[in-house]
Amino acid sequence: MADQRHQDTQGNSQEIPQGPGFQDHGSDGVGEKTGRGRKAFGWAWSILACIDERLSTVFSLRQIVYRSQGRVACLNLTPRLQGALAGLAMLAGGWVAYTSASMLLHEQELTAKDTQISDVRVAYRSLLGEVADYQKRFSGVVRNLEQNQSMMLDLAGQNSRLQSNLKSLKSSRQERAQLEEAQTSMATYLRGVENQMQSLAKLNFSLKDDMSSIETDLQDALTQRNTALLQSTQMRRDIRVLENKLVNLENQENVTVERLAEQADLIISNMEQLIESAGLDVEDLMAGDETLVAGQGGPFIELQGDDRTAGRLKVKLQKLENRLAYSESLQAVVQKMPFAMPLNGYYVTSKFGKRRDPVNRKWSMHYGMDFGSSLRAPVYVAAQGKVTFAGWKGSFGKMIEIDHGAGIKTRYAHLSKILVKKGQTVNFGDNIARIGSTGRSTGNHLHYEVLYRDKGLNPMKFIKAGRYVFKK
Repeated sequence: MADQRHQDTQGNSQEIPQGPGFQDHGSDGVGEKTGRGRKAFGWAWSILACIDERLSTVFSLRQIVYRSQGRVACLNLTPRLQGALAGLAMLAGGWVAYTSASMLLHEQELTAKDTQISDVRVAYRSLLGEVADYQKRFSGVVRNLEQNQSMMLDLAGQNSRLQSNLKSLKSSRQERAQLEEAQTSMATYLRGVENQMQSLAKLNFSLKDDMSSIETDLQDALTQRNTALLQSTQMRRDIRVLENKLVNLENQENVTVERLAEQADLIISNMEQLIESAGLDVEDLMAGDETLVAGQGGPFIELQGDDRTAGRLKVKLQKLENRLAYSESLQAVVQKMPFAMPLNGYYVTSKFGKRRDPVNRKWSMHYGMDFGSSLRAPVYVAAQGKVTFAGWKGSFGKMIEIDHGAGIKTRYAHLSKILVKKGQTVNFGDNIARIGSTGRSTGNHLHYEVLYRDKGLNPMKFIKAGRYVFKK
């Protein structure tokens, strides 16, 4: 490339120096070197020449001219150099785009992982809450069982003490009636004496005019009056003594009645808790017992307070009689509930509720309990009642159904032999059948159901409650 000149600001012409990076590719020295290189590397130079042609079509030769301290220099940007710089720029841009995309994907993965960790933590906390609830329920069941055990142990002793106290209360009633009769007679006699005193006083005033003639009669009247006064004073004392005895007797009977009422309330509470532990409502169960439901009627007469001696005691006695009647009704209902186990020796083969069907292995609902035992083991009735069915019952095989009253029934299925008939009355503990494997069964066992108003209940609740009843 020929030397170039550049004029400065003062109009002087200066020669532009040519350095190693600013040489003209058209000079002779460069041409000679290029010729020798092409001979040595023919095929490589042909490829480079092709690349240079392509680059020259895209990038044209550019020059950058700059001046420093009065000296001018020129920088040549060949198509090859421009292509290299463009390639480096594209590589840098690609690398920046790749790293940015990688960072975004990494952040998205971190966000997804954080979401999964949060879900796992929430599920773990929920699981901990459920475990805590199960522990509380288990603790509540243990406490209820302990309370039922202690209550049933005291039930028999309290009942015997209640009977003895009732006998003593009857005798005290007779004594109180005698004292009231004596008080009434003494009050009547006192009124008669007072009338006599009034008549004597009138007689005394009438005899003042004739003292000499009736002195003897006056002395007799005075003697009678003094005697009557003494008798009246003594009678008043006797009446006060009797009243004090009545008050003391009333206080003793109040204490006895209150103690009996507390014992009756405790017995009622124990029996109500026993019924509730079996999963039944006390009021609903009592209403469903036909033997306890009786019609009542009559006009409404408001109860008036009794201010006489022992009036409050009569009210307390009436309340006590009502509580005792309710206690007897509860005892009658409890005797109809199947708290006993129908087998002597057994092991549970299937519980109440959801289970896998033993034949087709599908999920099904089991409305009873299966107890395994030896073949032809005796089956006992869990409570007194009446046999309403005894025979073959479809997939139950040989089955017995017993109505215990108050809407409670029990069923005994898959029996090998039935020992009772329909309509027969059975008592608690009677041997009614033999265990077997009839009907839809996979082996020797007893299918046991407890129904309340034709709805299946969990028999294990009754059996657990009955353990504390029969333990005493």
